[in-house]
Amino acid sequence: MAYLLAIDQGTTSSRAMLFRGDLSVAAKAQQEFPQHFPASGWVEHEPEDIWTTTLATCREAMRDGCVNACDIAAIGISNQRETVVVWDRRTGQAIHRAIVWQDRRTADVCARLQAEGHESFIAARTGLVADPYFSGTKVAWILDHVSGARERAERGELLFGTVDCYLLWRLTGGAVHATDATNASRTLLFNIHTGEWDGDLLELLRVPRPMLPEVRDCAADFGVTLPGLFGGPIAIRGIAGDQQAATVGQACFVPGMMKSTYGTGCFALLNTGETAVASKNKLLTTIAYQLSGKRTYALEGSIFVAGSAVQWLRDGLHLIKTAHDSDDLAGKADATQSVYLVPAFVGLGAPYWNPRVRGALFGLTRNTGPAELAQAALESVCYQTHDLWQAMRADWPDLATRETALRVDGGMAVSDWTMQRLADILNATVDRPVIAETTALGAAYLAGLAADVCPPPEAFGGQWQLDRRFTPAMDATIRAQKLRGWSRAVKGLLASDAED
Repeated sequence: MAYLLAIDQGTTSSRAMLFRGDLSVAAKAQQEFPQHFPASGWVEHEPEDIWTTTLATCREAMRDGCVNACDIAAIGISNQRETVVVWDRRTGQAIHRAIVWQDRRTADVCARLQAEGHESFIAARTGLVADPYFSGTKVAWILDHVSGARERAERGELLFGTVDCYLLWRLTGGAVHATDATNASRTLLFNIHTGEWDGDLLELLRVPRPMLPEVRDCAADFGVTLPGLFGGPIAIRGIAGDQQAATVGQACFVPGMMKSTYGTGCFALLNTGETAVASKNKLLTTIAYQLSGKRTYALEGSIFVAGSAVQWLRDGLHLIKTAHDSDDLAGKADATQSVYLVPAFVGLGAPYWNPRVRGALFGLTRNTGPAELAQAALESVCYQTHDLWQAMRADWPDLATRETALRVDGGMAVSDWTMQRLADILNATVDRPVIAETTALGAAYLAGLAADVCPPPEAFGGQWQLDRRFTPAMDATIRAQKLRGWSRAVKGLLASDAED
């Protein structure tokens, strides 16, 4: 039996999952790694931590699955998107810590781009907004703040890549400097309509072209691993950013299908087919996947804080010992209290795009306790998803006229309490699949597609299996009341920023 090895390199941990040829799970391994916060709003990773945990989890999964390199048909890679690594072409040594997608240090640069009138041009070419979330301004920051880096980059001595690209470089021993169309589409440097790096954007953001990787399909030949890494060479045949990999893993291949992944943040993607829909409601237009040179587009809403709100309950407030405890605690909340957490710990993403605001609690009373805070944290994810849902209905009218089920995945999707509350707040059906690790599944499928192990997309879609369906059960009056309270809380937070 041929196996597929999926690398799922995330924001707080690296995972490896070994799939059998029928895409059932054979083994998996996961390791967390340190987060670095050198200043307010700054988030960094040590690239070497990313590499060593990736290598270790792959080896562990292979060992636990009793599989050798010769048994693996291909490797697929999914990764935290927008996070930036710059490294030496000759040695592979990073010249600075990786700047993470959550990092806000280039907010002033983005504000200047907006003030100079570049935002509409950026949106037209990339489908994105001028926000520090994306890679381009992070690259320029590293080049401007590491001595001699810009000159070295101009000479072709330094390489830039998102995490997938960096891992590919290390896995192939520097033989391949490439990425896929989905990761390229998140850099502010890539024209999603022509499928090429954009010279005007490179000049605007001051990123030297010699640093850039080659852009390939999501299912393609990305070279082979060094034999010494896993006891023999393994082909690398799939790459996609984590949210696009989850879209593939959820089999959202038909226009109008929608998925939402609840990890550190929350990311909802709506397949719009061959049409790159320009959002009028501050959503992103992105590449959902690219196969055989054909791009499929999506509307995306990005929420920066989802699962990390539960981490805050655990690590910041010490209200819970494990993430699962948040369900039990929220279920004990006083129904007469209306406590709202706007979790803008690193600013607000779609549809607000305000990198300056910070988190706030509203509606606290003398009787507010741990249960109410837990409920507010979990509900904040549901309210933010509702904001995205409404924006997508406005941008894609078909969504408002059809019964669309939201397919969910990610760590928070295992929470029955949160998924039921999500269905209640959206007033829509929420479907959770049997295989919750859809990001890794999507990466494995892409690799298997290129390696002729997996069936074509339409056949793969027919294999999707439902674990549990959540249907709305909340009274319409209560739902409307809760949504009005959330709206007041967000407006209050944004108003405080305007006053500053």
